[in-house]
Amino acid sequence: MKSISVKAPSSTANLGPGFDVFGLAIDAFYDEITLTKTKSGITIITEDRIPTNPENNTAGLVVKNMKKRFQIKSGIEIKIKKGVPAGFGMGSSAASAAATAVAFDKLFGLRLDGNSLVEFAGFGEKASAGTIHYDNVAASVLGGFVIVKTNPLDVIRIDPPINLRMCVAVPKLDVPKKKTKVSRGVIPKKVKLTDSVLNISNASAIVAGFMRKDPELIGNSIKDVIVEPARQHMIPGYANVKQNALKAGALGVTISGAGPSIIAFSQKSANLKKISLAMSKGFASANIKCQTIICKPSKGAADKKK
Repeated sequence: MKSISVKAPSSTANLGPGFDVFGLAIDAFYDEITLTKTKSGITIITEDRIPTNPENNTAGLVVKNMKKRFQIKSGIEIKIKKGVPAGFGMGSSAASAAATAVAFDKLFGLRLDGNSLVEFAGFGEKASAGTIHYDNVAASVLGGFVIVKTNPLDVIRIDPPINLRMCVAVPKLDVPKKKTKVSRGVIPKKVKLTDSVLNISNASAIVAGFMRKDPELIGNSIKDVIVEPARQHMIPGYANVKQNALKAGALGVTISGAGPSIIAFSQKSANLKKISLAMSKGFASANIKCQTIICKPSKGAADKKK
């Protein structure tokens, strides 16, 4: 095999109280990576406005680390086609990293297990977030709902309910460079024990909801009293978007990853267009336009032919 193309889905991380632990692959957007063997070096080709120096590029860092670990002498050309909007809490860098790790594994016949693929994809997050964290990449690599345990890395994957649906509102905002780093900077260093207990109980109920295939339990448990209150000031109109979505029938609403996108959880039988419109009106109250997407859980990164 000389060349391979892999698509990886967008993802939402945290799901409210599961900060840095929970991730969910969603079919709202996809990134596509094509790896081709060359004589030497790592070259990046893209029509998108992203760094083409492998040291500063998500996919480039993944290839560099995998080449080094497996002593691959061949050069690699990386062609990147971005579909996941960067900087909006939809796992954009993670999708590129996930697709790259899976493509590299297939191109060189490494047959790595899920945890190893997630670990290599995690290296790519350094390019955008400055640190390695695995919630988005685990979801993009493996698909479905993931719980990330670290030290050592162990990702638990659960199939989501087939009737779970999400409405995502992506506001048209100028996001700061290194936005993830900025949004992590506002998180409190100390947390009240009562807040910690409340978040743990809600996070536990979310896991139970995925295990029972119960969208109502999942949605009703998406309540975060630690990170969301610290970040919501960064999203104009947040309170109205959330309140509107809940009034329109959403089961739970939270910031998608580090934001500024907002995600409402519901089920297939709900009036999803009504929820999406209500979210748009919430942003409009702050004079912000937004794009809304109705989506469902997605499978993980896969060969484009599949």
